[in-house]
Amino acid sequence: MSAGEESTATVAKTKTSSMTLESALKAVSSSLVRTDLPKFKTGDTVRVHAKIIEGTKERIQVFEGIVLKRSRNHQPDATFTVRKVSYNIGVERTFPLHSPRIDKVEVVSRARVRRARLFYLRPLRGKATRMKTLFNDGKSAAEADVGTQTA
Repeated sequence: MSAGEESTATVAKTKTSSMTLESALKAVSSSLVRTDLPKFKTGDTVRVHAKIIEGTKERIQVFEGIVLKRSRNHQPDATFTVRKVSYNIGVERTFPLHSPRIDKVEVVSRARVRRARLFYLRPLRGKATRMKTLFNDGKSAAEADVGTQTA
């Protein structure tokens, strides 16, 4: 065997071994992907129920805000960033999408946006941050009043 034949043989062996490694990684990572999460995208207002551990106790903390970005949509290491304003201070939190620390994600409302990343919302305040809403899952004030009057 010449030197050229040996190098092509080793390349062929490494390609077949890497393909099996990739398929093994895909199999493991696909078992970690959660399927119980709703479909949401950038611009949607979501309510994230995250598990918080304080000492020996575990509780669920709700973080509600606008999704600024999503990264690596269908991969096991996908993340999404949610922004809310609390006491006139903007708070952003990045969540791993398929983490067991996330109990559930609720879509409160959907908005029509034309960008994948909404970083332009950071310096805006008040009504300037409004977006064109497609629908709202929550009850409006009129529906809530009608329900209390009939009861």
